[in-house]
Amino acid sequence: MTDLIALKPQLENFRFSQRLRVRWAEVDMQKIVFNAHYLTYFDTAIADYWRTLALPYEETMQALGGELHMKKSSLEHHASARFDDLLDVALQCQAMGPSSIVFRGAIFHGDELLVTSELLYVFADPITQRTRPVPEVLRQILLNFEDGQAVLTLKTGHWVDLGWDAMEIRIEVFVDEQLIPLELENDDDDDAAFHAVAYNGIGQVVATGRLLKGQQGQGRIGRMAVKRVLRGSGQGAAVLASLQAEATRRGDKELALHAQTSAQGFYERLGFKARGDVFDEVGLSHIEMFLEL
Repeated sequence: MTDLIALKPQLENFRFSQRLRVRWAEVDMQKIVFNAHYLTYFDTAIADYWRTLALPYEETMQALGGELHMKKSSLEHHASARFDDLLDVALQCQAMGPSSIVFRGAIFHGDELLVTSELLYVFADPITQRTRPVPEVLRQILLNFEDGQAVLTLKTGHWVDLGWDAMEIRIEVFVDEQLIPLELENDDDDDAAFHAVAYNGIGQVVATGRLLKGQQGQGRIGRMAVKRVLRGSGQGAAVLASLQAEATRRGDKELALHAQTSAQGFYERLGFKARGDVFDEVGLSHIEMFLEL
């Protein structure tokens, strides 16, 4: 792991950081952040750290047969944050013992270091709350992330190979979450499509999508699904990039898709442009979007 034992940590030393803005409710009568809120900032960032690792926290801990309990937290204050400041909350997994994980953190306002922290967690049995060894798979995920390695495994190919895994996340998102009837979710196009499925470090399916061959050099993206608690942390973008790469490889000139309007911003950030008016599809508002290749 990268060593952060330094007199003054720098933001660029951390692979993970979360940006937040100080709210009025978080400042005291001196109009600086009340000291207890800095622990809230770090706790909020820890949740996003797990998302960045493509690990849905609750499901991950259930799969690993344990929970992480806070054992110790400490803060060292260097300067104060004020109302409306834009802060970067950075975290790094610094060390691991047989049953413990230590995170070191820092909060920055621009280049100014405001607060440093040490957060000590222990892995414990969820029922007895007695400590148990940190699972080797979790230990390796943390080591790999801090060493700069990818957090996802992407598999691409045909429905016969990836269909069961793709349907797992599609049913979770489209059927269970969005209440789309199963008979409308599953169609004959799957057999002809190129599929991409993303897995996290413990083998859970976290995202999927498919690519169909359209007319006149157009590729059509569809069935994009990302596990709800992980949205906004890069898994969907990784799947879309793999589908775009396949479209480019086979010579498509344009990618098109029907985006739910709630996801329009996601596709726009990746270069897609809206085309035409909003329309209804399976009871949800959609808009067609395209990307020139």
